[in-house]
Amino acid sequence: MTGAMYSAIAGLKAHMNKLSVIGNNIANINTPAYKKAQTLFSEAIYTTLSAGSNGTTKVGGVNPSQVGYGVSIGSISMDMSTANFNADGDSMHCMIMGDGFFLTGQKPGAGTTANTLTETDAQNLELSRVGDFKFDSQGYLVDGRGNVIYGWVTTSGNETAGVIADADNPKTSGQLVPIRLPLMADGKNPSGVTSGTAIYPGIETSGGMNVYPDSTWNLEPASIDSIAIDKATGKITGNMKDGGAPVVIGYIALANVANPSGVTRIDNGYYKAGEGSGKCTAVSIGGAVTAKVNNSAEADAESIHSAGTTTLQDGGLESSGTDLATEIAEMITTQRGYQANTRIITVTDSMLEELVNMKR
Repeated sequence: MTGAMYSAIAGLKAHMNKLSVIGNNIANINTPAYKKAQTLFSEAIYTTLSAGSNGTTKVGGVNPSQVGYGVSIGSISMDMSTANFNADGDSMHCMIMGDGFFLTGQKPGAGTTANTLTETDAQNLELSRVGDFKFDSQGYLVDGRGNVIYGWVTTSGNETAGVIADADNPKTSGQLVPIRLPLMADGKNPSGVTSGTAIYPGIETSGGMNVYPDSTWNLEPASIDSIAIDKATGKITGNMKDGGAPVVIGYIALANVANPSGVTRIDNGYYKAGEGSGKCTAVSIGGAVTAKVNNSAEADAESIHSAGTTTLQDGGLESSGTDLATEIAEMITTQRGYQANTRIITVTDSMLEELVNMKR
């Protein structure tokens, strides 16, 4: 009889955990890009009362006799399928249409001087499906939580910061770095450059550093408006406020994870590619960036791969993956399962009471 009670207790714990998952799904009904979780139960351990046998020439076979001891949580998995598009009219908001994640994180450690940023491995960055982007006061592309967005930026075409060498064919770095607006010449720095001209970072061919203009120059981010994100390539463009040709700021990178459902949730809607998710690599939307990874000059160096059929949809965000009708139905069945397990405890308690009263 105590076995029945312990089984019921295990059932209560399992159903309570499932209800917690359901509650979290419902709580995030309006959270952009939330991925709902699903709980699956698994049978717990069994005690074998008698073993089975295959039988002999004289005696037939016997099935094993086993008694189970309840239930446990088999798995809590995420549904990583793409949810609906929720239009909000903001041209800087975008949704991933397909697999993949945005790469976000802190600004990487500085190199040998204050005006360099080291290239970062995608495996070390946080992942997000929420594309609520904007440019901050320092010209960095950030999300709503203040983390910088990684990708590939337009460069000056050499190892030092400056104007684009070939304006008709701007080069893009193969280094995965925070996306940042070009800076704006102030008439004194760099020397001989007209005030208001866009100054782009240089890319070191060795050392993996993204070189911006000398920090002592105190240049401000370029004044750019009409910023748009191309949904087929992730290219970010804008127009200088004082006129001139459109400026190609850079390209948004996406993270390709071997097992998207295996990523680990962390705070504020971010994920981490760790054990269970497989390797995380940065890929280019539409194959727009064809540079070698880390700008390697080696003949057999790996090129940046394409994100395949995945594109972006601008002007809105991905909606929550929670289906309220499904969650309400799951909540009802979970409540009834919990109630049934409490009845087992009540019945077992009554039977134990009868056993104790046998002596009277």
